[in-house]
Amino acid sequence: MNTAERILFLLKTRGAQTAQELADQLELSSMGARKHLESWYEKGLVSFEDSAEKQGRPCRRWQLNEAGHARFPDRHSELTVQMLQQIRQLFGDKGLDQVITARESESLQNYTQATSKLKTLKGKLQVLAEIRSREGYMAEILPHEDEGFLLIENHCPICAAAKECQQFCRSELSVFQQTLGDRFIIERTEHLQNGARRCVYWAKTR
Repeated sequence: MNTAERILFLLKTRGAQTAQELADQLELSSMGARKHLESWYEKGLVSFEDSAEKQGRPCRRWQLNEAGHARFPDRHSELTVQMLQQIRQLFGDKGLDQVITARESESLQNYTQATSKLKTLKGKLQVLAEIRSREGYMAEILPHEDEGFLLIENHCPICAAAKECQQFCRSELSVFQQTLGDRFIIERTEHLQNGARRCVYWAKTR
């Protein structure tokens, strides 16, 4: 991944940032980071907002726009949406629910098999994040400021499918809870489908 691509990746995984913040992470000069950002702006992949800092100085924060987010893989979104629409037309909502339930069962089996021997919440979440990252979700875990951990998914490779059929999101939260088991509880605190830039889950001990 070259420097320009890494800038897009940081905007995807860390949200809006200034040129200086990006420069610090990539060991660039602020001018070097700004040149990359301006290049992406000309290509239509990033946007920016200007605001005043506490000292009254202007501050420009850069972020991915819709085209920038679309640069990351979405698992053949158009074909997926068409298939979901056809399943609903042929078999109704009941048939679509059966498809989602089958997907849920397969995911649950894979996740529980990988985490069943782990006893700690952190251990389970780390493995779950690794699996989800391999599936394209750019997942990571961070400590929560109060207790437990945050499972953060910086990308949704099935975003188009989730927009077409929101049961996918309901299904994933249920799978996560069953994977962690009764000793722990997990809830969604940020949701891509509700306008957030990512999905975030808060997991903690009951």
